[in-house]
Amino acid sequence: MTNDPLTEDLLRELAPQVLGVLARRFGDFATAEDATQEALLAAATGWPRDGVPDNPRGWLIQVAYRRMVEMVRAEQARRAREERAARWEPADRRSVPAADAQLVAERDDTLVLFLLCCHPALSPASAIALTLRAVGGLSTAEIARAFLVPEPTMAQRIGRAKQRIRDSGTPFRMPAAAELPARLASVLHVLYLVFTEGHVASAGDRLHRVDLAHEAIRLVRALRDRLPDDSELAGLLALMLLTQARSAARTGASGELIPLAEQDRDRWDTKAIAEGVALVTWALPRGPIGPYQVQAAIAALHDEAPTAEKTDWAQILALYEVLEGLSASPVVALNRAVATAMVHGPAAGLAALATLDDEARLVDHHRLHAARAHLYEMAGDHDRAVAQYRSAAALTASLPEQRYLLMRAARLS
Repeated sequence: MTNDPLTEDLLRELAPQVLGVLARRFGDFATAEDATQEALLAAATGWPRDGVPDNPRGWLIQVAYRRMVEMVRAEQARRAREERAARWEPADRRSVPAADAQLVAERDDTLVLFLLCCHPALSPASAIALTLRAVGGLSTAEIARAFLVPEPTMAQRIGRAKQRIRDSGTPFRMPAAAELPARLASVLHVLYLVFTEGHVASAGDRLHRVDLAHEAIRLVRALRDRLPDDSELAGLLALMLLTQARSAARTGASGELIPLAEQDRDRWDTKAIAEGVALVTWALPRGPIGPYQVQAAIAALHDEAPTAEKTDWAQILALYEVLEGLSASPVVALNRAVATAMVHGPAAGLAALATLDDEARLVDHHRLHAARAHLYEMAGDHDRAVAQYRSAAALTASLPEQRYLLMRAARLS
């Protein structure tokens, strides 16, 4: 968006709130998204020069609102000229007084916007992509990397998803409690991906995107207020808290990446760990057991270990085997291979990684090469470890990860 990290974080935080206001006011998600993007562009170019306004949210809403009215009127004029039978015209909304617009701006509709993006008319993949774009504020390129697909493919997917929501005519409102279970699988997946991108940014010069991680946690808490008995939702919240609890220790004084085994555990957030452990302890006996609960249990084992050496890797490996049965994926298989190495030695882990060499979604992904480098280093094969660390560094778009991988390679050279 902008070269100013503070302005970029603020715009990313405010974008879904502005979009929510317009979508609720006009009932047209696709056009509201376009108007919001134009307002964000105006802010990204103007604020660094002129300064951030006293009420940045109100400024964005006013600019986006004016652009939205222009778009609506242009669409009405076009349709009138073509004399279409089916005219789209938001009733009594073509001219909204400033006071009314200010009243509309008082609410935060982010959760409603989030649930609209997870509409049942969309495929899970489309719902996830659209939500990452509209609520998470991720670029199309970032979402494409998360899905391991080309950027043009993702752009088409997001465009079709916006059109489907528009065609569905769904009103912008909080779904009834009875409607939520049908959307829950997509909702949880989206929240997980938004959090993951915040915890480990896939690109750029920052390892964390704190705003995304915190927003994902906030939305999970808000959703859990409406579904307090859902064990998998509790598991996802536990997973986020247990993972985020380590965030302060993941970077050094210069912003360098510090791997889990080398982190200062005194810097971990004990309050978040306690809440996460309590949640997963509550969720697991209630069933049915889902993948987020299992991942939370794995995170709890890491967080509760007093030292890296005392981590219960045997139990972690057993949990990864359970996770593969619930939600098999190349990433889960990769993590299980690393756990295998920690229990049975690096040769066993490398053999497990070899089974992923033909996995198209991982062959050009830096994590496969980084894991293999780590296991070669464990085995004492420094030449192969260096080659794999350098391959991983060439494939990642995250500058902190790239620097860390090259540093590991340099130490072994």
